[in-house]
Amino acid sequence: MSQPARLVLTLVLVWGTATPVAAAQVERAVRKRSVVVASSPADALPVVRVARDTPTVFLFPAPINRKTLTFDESRIHVLDAGERSVIVQPVADLAEGERYEVGVFFADGRAPARAAFSLVTDPAEVDIQINVQRPELAGAACPVDEPRAPQPEDFVLLGLVDKEGVSATPIKGYADAGRGFHVQSAIAYRGKGWVLIDARVTNFSGQSPWLPREAMLTGRVGLPLRARIVMADTTAIQPGEERPVLVVADLPQLPVSPVFALELVGDGRTLKIPNVRFPKAASGATP
Repeated sequence: MSQPARLVLTLVLVWGTATPVAAAQVERAVRKRSVVVASSPADALPVVRVARDTPTVFLFPAPINRKTLTFDESRIHVLDAGERSVIVQPVADLAEGERYEVGVFFADGRAPARAAFSLVTDPAEVDIQINVQRPELAGAACPVDEPRAPQPEDFVLLGLVDKEGVSATPIKGYADAGRGFHVQSAIAYRGKGWVLIDARVTNFSGQSPWLPREAMLTGRVGLPLRARIVMADTTAIQPGEERPVLVVADLPQLPVSPVFALELVGDGRTLKIPNVRFPKAASGATP
């Protein structure tokens, strides 16, 4: 057993013996079990038995994204969440027929991407350790590094969108005949701690193929902000071809005067788009 696993189990055993009065009132047999997470949303969730006086530790086979942990705070306490473990304990024993779900996404994005469990209280037994296993999906003899398609709820679970939502504003078209570029249309988006520019870039006929490799946002004050480039087609933009180019940057706080110049540095040429303005935070939501 690894050192972190020993530490977690020690904590569970200490907490489990810290309430002798409750233990005397309801004596349950303690269990350590292995459970396999559901392969798809249509499958039933594995059942885990919890009790008010006993913490239950989940040990995962791969790192988890702690920001995506979901549970009912009014009924379930999360005592600790680590890179590969979560410790839970109900506020009170759950009544017969009462079930509460606890779920979390794995950090690697492989299928099944989410581990979820149905918590119940059993008068005779309680699980103190759950060794979580991921099923080998049919037809997947070899690992396939193919990410799960993003879902709308992921943006909230990952903290990319909050009550202010996402705001957007258009960017004026821009042409640089000297360097052989035309930005026909562009939109600037702003979310929680991030900004994104969606630009449609045309490489003029007669020019050489061009692929943007570095992106930087330069404001009137402060240091340049390095951004990352995202393209569905990562080959060079051919002469006469138009291609969408996404530029993403982390920007926790928007400057008072949020006007930037966007530079896309590529093969032998640099596209510079001036007067990029990011919108203010959306104001339609209410607490």
